[in-house]
Amino acid sequence: MKYFKKLLGETIYLSPRSTEDVEKFTEWLNDFEVTDYLSRSSQLITLEYEKKYLEEPKKDEVSFAIITINESRLIGTVSLMNIDYINRTATLGIFIGDKEYRNNGCGTEAIRLILDYGFNYLNLNNIQLEVLEFNERAIKSYKKCGFKEYGRRRKCKFLNGQYYDVIEMDILAEELEDSYIRNKEI
Repeated sequence: MKYFKKLLGETIYLSPRSTEDVEKFTEWLNDFEVTDYLSRSSQLITLEYEKKYLEEPKKDEVSFAIITINESRLIGTVSLMNIDYINRTATLGIFIGDKEYRNNGCGTEAIRLILDYGFNYLNLNNIQLEVLEFNERAIKSYKKCGFKEYGRRRKCKFLNGQYYDVIEMDILAEELEDSYIRNKEI
């Protein structure tokens, strides 16, 4: 698979997603170890469904594959969704599907890259996300990137026979602490 270094970081880069990765994404999106944290375990994702999603990108979304620099290995995806160019807002979505690359900073680095891109190239001002209360690994990463909790919707997500709170977090452009894209020219 050929990937393109659109947003280059220290250990990973973000590349446009490709239909050639449809089987890997479909595998991950049917894995409870991935989907329980995304609140998507009740969904059945077929190859046809995922291929259509990859072939028909939404106008209000930018979506990237997360690729390791050393191995050029696909490990996950990160996106800005529901982009509102008038109000300058978007919603962040991310998952690391490759189990070997969880808990090692790749997700945090991918978030920082897409925040830099969203604020400094798409001219966004506010990027928000939702995370389930038990996803401590993600919450720690989001806070490290500068996200702040602004709300909580109580017992609104049903998963594996139990209800969970959804924590709502956001970050403003002025709160991004550094520039993370290494292949910028200016």
